[in-house]
Amino acid sequence: MEQTEKYHANPRDYLAAERTFLAWIRTGLALMALGFVLARFGLFLREFNAMQPDVPTAPYHYSLWFGTVVILVGVAVSLLALSRYLRLLAKMRSGNRTFDRPSTLAIGVAIFLALLGLAMSYYLISSRHVSARPLRTQEAPMPASSPSPAGNGIARLASQHSVADTVAKLEAMLKEKNVKLFAVVDHSGEAEKAGLKMPNTKLLIFGSPKAGTPLMLAAPSVALDLPLKILVAEDNEGKVWVSYNSPKYLQERHQFSEDFLPNIGVIAALAGEAAK
Repeated sequence: MEQTEKYHANPRDYLAAERTFLAWIRTGLALMALGFVLARFGLFLREFNAMQPDVPTAPYHYSLWFGTVVILVGVAVSLLALSRYLRLLAKMRSGNRTFDRPSTLAIGVAIFLALLGLAMSYYLISSRHVSARPLRTQEAPMPASSPSPAGNGIARLASQHSVADTVAKLEAMLKEKNVKLFAVVDHSGEAEKAGLKMPNTKLLIFGSPKAGTPLMLAAPSVALDLPLKILVAEDNEGKVWVSYNSPKYLQERHQFSEDFLPNIGVIAALAGEAAK
């Protein structure tokens, strides 16, 4: 019975195996670096959207999961490459020919990257659709106990918090959306300094030049009502109200195009969220 002649590996074969191993190590490092970028991608987009207060924030938290999975795959590729390299050396030393077999590691990584690319493409397209939706310009839903906007264009919401807590919520939201808070006017505090008494009343004045400037260029008189203002006041019965000028009222008062309503529509969302 004829015996198969054993293959004797030469130094070039060992060096080729080592180069292949190092190439897989580089692939693992590249995957880990890519995973880190993907994990931080959501934070980058959140900061970018914070500069555009009139655009709602898309759900970017999935990027953390994508990035973590890719980092773990990079670690797995490095470990599998080490195991494959050691097995290859053992087979070459035993005289087995191993160079004519497809690399299952390469095939697996290629399939994973293809699936990752499809998943990321779908994710980015979905996030873009969410970001592209403008804020609704109608008033925020009001609690059942609060009155409808009065005929003078003032919308009022009953707050579930004290004046101080409501103002603190508004300040935090404005900071998160990168909207400049120009001033907090403490009307009740100034009245107390003058020897007078009035319920706790504070006025927040805020705005975004990026949103307000195009509006004032289209309708200069709107500068009378800009920057935007939210009044947080306690009535004589101790109930706290959040009041603001209705965007629709401002549009009718200054006769600017409805296309500019999203520039000031954010005030309804802010007031509604602060009142919850």
